[in-house]
Amino acid sequence: MKGSTDWMARASGLVRTLREDVRAKANWNYQSDSPREMLRALLSDGTLAVVLYRLMQASHHAGLAPAEMLFNKLNTVFGQCIIGRGAEFGPGLVLIHSQGVVINGAVQAGRDVHIEHQVTIGAEKGKSPSLGNNVFIGCGAKIVGPVNIGDGARIGANAVVLHDVPADTTVVGIPAKPVARRSS
Repeated sequence: MKGSTDWMARASGLVRTLREDVRAKANWNYQSDSPREMLRALLSDGTLAVVLYRLMQASHHAGLAPAEMLFNKLNTVFGQCIIGRGAEFGPGLVLIHSQGVVINGAVQAGRDVHIEHQVTIGAEKGKSPSLGNNVFIGCGAKIVGPVNIGDGARIGANAVVLHDVPADTTVVGIPAKPVARRSS
């Protein structure tokens, strides 16, 4: 009985996390999380990639390596992005557009992370970035190496982030430099 209870708890957690992801996408795209807007968000670009990522993540946590690999490859083909096995994102993950997104498998991120298309979050010398909560990453941005992105940070389009970004700070450019700081 314990095994079935564990499985039910995992499945319930997966459904809850997916619901939060779709709710975040609905609020981002349509400024509402009504049932109608959540259905629209579920069918919008990038959501399939998040669903496949969550299935891969759940398979990873359950120790189901073949399923984990299958969902990873399905995401590459149908989601048009690569999210490495082992990458951890909290609830509220939004891939606004998933095309061309590449995320290293050692990346750790908090909740409510919003990622545009063509973003790379990658390792350098085996060290990967860590992202806080409520982070936005603009299209074409690159975050590379052992950098910490603080809560509420905003990474501008095509920015190349090679150094830590403090909380509530917007960075732009190559290499990325702070241009604004919001008060908490």
